[in-house]
Amino acid sequence: MKLTRIAIILVTVLFFANNLSAAEQLLTIVHTNDMHSHVQGFSPEIDYRPFTIDLDKTLGGWSRLATVIKNIKKEKLQPVLVVDAGDYTMGSLFHMLNREEAYELRLLSAMGYDVVTMGNHEFDLKPGGLAATLKTAKSRGPIPQIVFAGAVFDRNNPVLISLEKAFSEAGVKNYTVLERGGVKIGIFGMLGKDAAEVSPFAKPLTFRDPVDVARDMVDALRNKEKVDLVICLSHGGLNDDPEKSEDELLARNVKGIDVIVSGHTHTKLDRPIDVNGTIIAQAWCYGKQAGVMDIAMNNGKVTLKKYTVVPVNSSIPGDEKIQAMIDAFKQNINRRILAPARLSYDKVIAETKFDLYILTEESPLGNLLADSIRWYVNSVDSDKNDPSSRVVVAVESNGVIRDDLLRGVTGKVTVGDLFRTIPLGIGVDNTMAYPLLSFYLYGYELKRALEILTSIRPIKGDDYYLQISGLRFTYNPRRVIFDRVTDIETGSEEEGYQPLDYRKSNRKLYRVAANIYNASFLKLVGHFTYSMLDIVPKDKNGSPLAKLSAALVDSNKARAGIQELKEWQGVIKYVQSFPDTDGNGIPDIPEKYRGKLGRIVEKPSINPVNLVSRGTEPTIIVLAAIGLIVFLLVMTVMLIILRRKVKKG
Repeated sequence: MKLTRIAIILVTVLFFANNLSAAEQLLTIVHTNDMHSHVQGFSPEIDYRPFTIDLDKTLGGWSRLATVIKNIKKEKLQPVLVVDAGDYTMGSLFHMLNREEAYELRLLSAMGYDVVTMGNHEFDLKPGGLAATLKTAKSRGPIPQIVFAGAVFDRNNPVLISLEKAFSEAGVKNYTVLERGGVKIGIFGMLGKDAAEVSPFAKPLTFRDPVDVARDMVDALRNKEKVDLVICLSHGGLNDDPEKSEDELLARNVKGIDVIVSGHTHTKLDRPIDVNGTIIAQAWCYGKQAGVMDIAMNNGKVTLKKYTVVPVNSSIPGDEKIQAMIDAFKQNINRRILAPARLSYDKVIAETKFDLYILTEESPLGNLLADSIRWYVNSVDSDKNDPSSRVVVAVESNGVIRDDLLRGVTGKVTVGDLFRTIPLGIGVDNTMAYPLLSFYLYGYELKRALEILTSIRPIKGDDYYLQISGLRFTYNPRRVIFDRVTDIETGSEEEGYQPLDYRKSNRKLYRVAANIYNASFLKLVGHFTYSMLDIVPKDKNGSPLAKLSAALVDSNKARAGIQELKEWQGVIKYVQSFPDTDGNGIPDIPEKYRGKLGRIVEKPSINPVNLVSRGTEPTIIVLAAIGLIVFLLVMTVMLIILRRKVKKG
């Protein structure tokens, strides 16, 4: 009798366990984001050995990542879904043939990606460039399913009609529905607000509000498609400030999203964030790691069973098929992009005894890149007999500096490594990479440009930190916003520095150089600052430039039209101009770039004199407002006293 009862209990337990197990369905999601064409392990790439285990300290490499994906698919008993949250292009020489070859999408397909979305940098080549890339990718073979919702196509604009047609031909959808292991999975992708804001070359294309887009997609997937699981590939991002963390805000404001695979902010998470039951994950950037998310679905509820971060490093052997594709693509880059300049991807062009980092402060790499702009424009487009033709100041922003320049094992700097530091953009003539512009500003406008670093950067983020050449300055972060710069000097470490008169009465013009992206922002900064920081680019005679294209530097005036001076080429030529200090025939990066040069000095002070000395309009307005308030208070008090006296009298 006792044995019978035990048997009944065991059968009952097994019955319920089996039913519970049957009800629970498992899925693994492998995710990446912000890969930025970093198909080779770095840095430096010369150290990268994809087939030798534990030999180098490089991170990333798409052949290694392909191995990670392949191994996970072998190990897991449940279905595996591989996705990317956008910005898979723009960041290395591989993107230079984006429109003609679409290397990144072709590689992602070969690596086993199922679904990807587009980030803001997919729009860097303008609508026409993106259309060309999509058509090329589709014509060259299979590509991952691309999901992208929220694009606003103006049917009256021929450029957008063409892009919409390319979306259709390449199979780009607002969302897709996949079935894995009996589970219907709905996946959609979109841009966040900040990503849309920093996509100036997407115009005339515009984007809908991401919260509205997500609500529409969730409604369609839940109510029309009847999916079991909703995944959002969001190029919106995360932030330490909860009010600026777009994908956390998305989870708070939109019900029905089970998983958000986040991108854009290059955030390194060790485990996902849970916001109102929505699982949010982001996997750093550049293919340096992959996120592996095991989730369970049970009666409509989604839970995270396990999360693993897989570092992509030399402990992982590269996939031979993928690396062979990469090597072939590299040779094509050599032939079509670099050979005309007598360069090649792996050519050593310099040596360094130290690392050059990009930091949110004056940085060695930032100084080198800014110096290269001033040097390059002066070497190509200035007259020794005309001092006014010399570039006085060059500006670079952290937002377009994309990678450190590291010494690695050998200390050798290759073309591929140097290009990665400043890889972005497209020219007015639609050729790849940012061209350099040159124009003239007054001294007070130079001060206004520097206030971007002191006042806009704290609000908008570190991408707005400026690296400078040709001047040095001091600022007090305690002063009134838009008036924090206190002392400016022009010159250089070699020639010495002289004080700059930045009063409005000084009508001397100073020649400035920058790439087209930063120059565009300088021109528009007044719109963001209530005209407090209005900057008007001018020609050498002081006449405002109607279009910035008129400020393009011409690399060959003997030819018809403008031959754009590309920033990346200037950086390479500047580095090649360095002296060979050890006599081995290879230029050496000078010691001056080992550390700071005192070009940007922060001096916090609440001393009243330091807060108002040499104040310009913003400080004057604040002082006037304070004075008016004090005056009104005094008048109010006097009126009250007078009334009391009248009553007593």
